[in-house]
Amino acid sequence: MTDESYIFLAGASRGVGREIANCLIEQNQKVKALLRSEASRPELETMGINVVMGDALDAAAVEGAMLGDEPIYAVISTIGGLPKDGERADYLGNKNLIDAAVKAGVQKFILISSIGSGSSVVAIPPQALETLKPVLIEKEQAENYLIASGLTYTVIRPGGLKSEPPTGNGVLTEDYKIAGTIHRADVARLVCQCLSSDAANNKILSAVDRQMLYGQASFEELRLT
Repeated sequence: MTDESYIFLAGASRGVGREIANCLIEQNQKVKALLRSEASRPELETMGINVVMGDALDAAAVEGAMLGDEPIYAVISTIGGLPKDGERADYLGNKNLIDAAVKAGVQKFILISSIGSGSSVVAIPPQALETLKPVLIEKEQAENYLIASGLTYTVIRPGGLKSEPPTGNGVLTEDYKIAGTIHRADVARLVCQCLSSDAANNKILSAVDRQMLYGQASFEELRLT
């Protein structure tokens, strides 16, 4: 990655996306954030983030944002919706981001998905699956679209998310049967590590806190260094 290239971040206004923004700025990375609402723009710009307005569901807006003057090294997407939402960005929004990333020639695409998507469906209880099913179906579609895109990818599926300070115990594993909880700030740290680690390339990974697992206690962690 050159000093001139940017990390393109979709979903920076809240949750895991905001934590990733904080982490990237701490690492002195150049960040370009796609925002749908003006509400968090002043705060992000104060952090030194280059904000571009646009809705991920608008393919032309996404392409215009990504194919600007600044070279984009990697794209990180945390966008998604809730079961009660109408038109969600989980698949279509991510599809637009992936298509634009291909055109922009980015080096890496990191997609934040969820435990319960794809093969990890076996890791969550049936009642949770019933509630989350519409979202998880779209998240799996987005994962598959990214894998088929030809981009170097990392799919990260966090477990149950908490908005508390990082514990430092967040880990990644290729074991799709693992489930547990993890703080959003720890997910962000793992994402930032994956940016510069070839060990995470072209992998689907579950993210959990090793101290907050459900059931199964032993699994193989992915070493990013």
